[in-house]
Amino acid sequence: MVTAVENKIRDPRDYVKPEVWDREIQLLMRDHPFDAVMANRLFGAAISYLVTAIEKWGQGLEMCCGRLVDMAVHVFILDTKNYREWSHEHFDGRFLEHIPEVEFKYDGSVERTARIIADNGFDVDWPLWERDYSKCGPCRPGENCH
Repeated sequence: MVTAVENKIRDPRDYVKPEVWDREIQLLMRDHPFDAVMANRLFGAAISYLVTAIEKWGQGLEMCCGRLVDMAVHVFILDTKNYREWSHEHFDGRFLEHIPEVEFKYDGSVERTARIIADNGFDVDWPLWERDYSKCGPCRPGENCH
């Protein structure tokens, strides 16, 4: 007898209170030329990235999102009260510090990160990540940071 293995796709919305999600979408639309559809796509990608990066803490994966997804990550990190509360609720207060390098790196880390996120159970919105495959971000090598 063969048993089916159920692979449940993780939903980024399961990690953010609805009122906080809505606030971050409003901030994204305020600060960038995004409509609600794009803002929701980007924030979902940002949460998938942050959850995965924190869950993979200490593994030396040097995860990095591209510049497009990075906009949504920054909106959340800069909303420090909500980011701090989110970190306490889900990760016992552990969070990614923002320690950017001055120079961008072009080492395939954006593509590698998207694959790590997919392997971690999230449905990756590939066009958001593929756009920046050749424009990797300035994540600090060797750090558990963003």
